[in-house]
Amino acid sequence: MTATITHDPRPATGGSPLIVTEDAALLDDLLRLCAAAGATPEVHHGLPDQGGNWDTAPLVLVGDDAAHRLRGSTRRRQVVLIGRDQDDPGVWRRAVEIGADHVLILPDGEQWLVDRIADVAEGVGRPALTVGVIGGRGGAGASTLSCALAVTSAREGLRTLLVDADPLGGGLDVLLGGEGAEGLRWPAFAASRGRVGGGALEESLPALHSLRVLSWDRGDCVAVPPQAVRAVLAAARRRGGTVVVDLPRRLDDEVGEVLAQLDLALLVVPAELRAVAAAGRVAAAVGMVVRDLRVAVRGPYAPGLDDQEVARLLGLPLAGEVPVEPALLRPRGTGKPPGASARGPLARFCTEFWERALTEAGGGTR
Repeated sequence: MTATITHDPRPATGGSPLIVTEDAALLDDLLRLCAAAGATPEVHHGLPDQGGNWDTAPLVLVGDDAAHRLRGSTRRRQVVLIGRDQDDPGVWRRAVEIGADHVLILPDGEQWLVDRIADVAEGVGRPALTVGVIGGRGGAGASTLSCALAVTSAREGLRTLLVDADPLGGGLDVLLGGEGAEGLRWPAFAASRGRVGGGALEESLPALHSLRVLSWDRGDCVAVPPQAVRAVLAAARRRGGTVVVDLPRRLDDEVGEVLAQLDLALLVVPAELRAVAAAGRVAAAVGMVVRDLRVAVRGPYAPGLDDQEVARLLGLPLAGEVPVEPALLRPRGTGKPPGASARGPLARFCTEFWERALTEAGGGTR
């Protein structure tokens, strides 16, 4: 059980938690939970001496046994009073006496506490601006645009993660020329539950073109459980910067978990009537989950159509016209990923998109 006494401000960025207790059994439990969260705490039996980190620790975990020793201490935020007896009414009084933000009763509150400690260990700031890209019909160019957006974001100096959510798409690492790059792919995360460490996730993935890529391998696994998708995407977002997700043209539980974490989505629609008709069905389904859905129109245009007309027919705001990159149409291409040429039309489109999106989101995190 956990309960809020006053308010729930965001944890401070980075640092080690402080544990205050003389209860050996409780200390063992707290050390175990810190280890699970990837944090190494400082431990004291009472209020730290002058120069200790009572005032500077991003999070203080106080055992109920030590509460009386903290009376009269300087009031600060991010103090959690931890006990074991949820039927003890005195725990609330003691929490107020030391200015605790929360009261937590073990073992019921263990997962909440692990998440809170992990936030401290990682340093949680503004979550990543998370953008999904989905094709209005097959072959619309969603994967190409996803890669170009990610490459452009990384070139701008933003921490960038490209996520391949389409297990049948052949792998975005291939499109980026990194199918042999070392690092984990989606099947390695199939057993993930609860919380995944954002830093550990980032370090485990292939690094290509100054960004990290979570792709599918060429094995038999074509799905991971929804709870694993949820945990991995949440970890990616906590790292800040940008996350770009290449979405499949189907909606199942796994894709639903991705859609739920998007800040906005781009629907890529070739400018021809059949594609617009197909895109309307996709938009109706995706729009039920994603609040900010925009259309990106790709030429050449069928007679009577332009980007404004496509957006009007779909009833969606226009993100712009996705230009054709001539070099990408050649059989061997250029050997470079989409968007690699900063002066190319596709990269210019992506740069303008990020400028608008990051401004609307209040700025990006690097």
